Amino acid sequence: MDSLRIAELLDPFFTTPGLSRAQLDQISIYIDLLLRWNARVNLTAIRTPEEIVTRHFGESLFAARHLLPGADDEKAGGGTGADGRLPAQDGSPQAADESAGQRPAPAETNSAHSARVVDLGSGAGFPGIPWKIWSPQTPVTLIESNQKKVAFLREVIRALTLTDINVFPARAEDYPAAAALVALRAVERFQAILPLAARLLAPAGTLALLIGQSQVARARNRLPALRWFDPIPIPESETRVLVRANTDPVLTRDS
Repeated sequence: MDSLRIAELLDPFFTTPGLSRAQLDQISIYIDLLLRWNARVNLTAIRTPEEIVTRHFGESLFAARHLLPGADDEKAGGGTGADGRLPAQDGSPQAADESAGQRPAPAETNSAHSARVVDLGSGAGFPGIPWKIWSPQTPVTLIESNQKKVAFLREVIRALTLTDINVFPARAEDYPAAAALVALRAVERFQAILPLAARLLAPAGTLALLIGQSQVARARNRLPALRWFDPIPIPESETRVLVRANTDPVLTRDS
């Protein structure tokens, strides 16, 4: 898909200059792979390239703008801010966590050690891979148990030459680390998986949900211990919102 057309379609999702030409080219490659694989593996019910841009990339990148530092943001820091936004990283993931007074993620595996952002039930890679395109300096882990989708995610990562992004090819219950930011979008058994997503959060971590407005109250009721922010409407949608919630800094994964 033409990169300039992608930029036009994404324009409503940015209030400031959005993506570089290199990032737009990565999205173009991603769309081509998604369409090719979708003929064999059920990755998305959305089949047209322009709708893929607005529905999948637009929503994911809109959330990234609110949650993550952009490619040119070099401000150092660790943990999440009071508004749920993840500061830029300077140095190793563990160093950033320690400097913020947080418990570092366990280092059983490389993916666990570098997990600053987790996309739970990644599917075709949304929002995790667009978040990585937006914020190349932020380590990302995609949790996906379906092996065909795992193969697709690894192919996209290879084709886009992304680094510091891992695929955890198993169930979220088996994931051995905590993360500063955990994302959920279009997952099955939404209410059942919410407590699991909360358990993956590091102290002072942020849960980010890309959901319908009708699901917000259910999410709040399911996780009343979290501190919830007001939903943010997603452009080009009548019902979709970004909603964020923070853990208490004193909580641990085993609380």
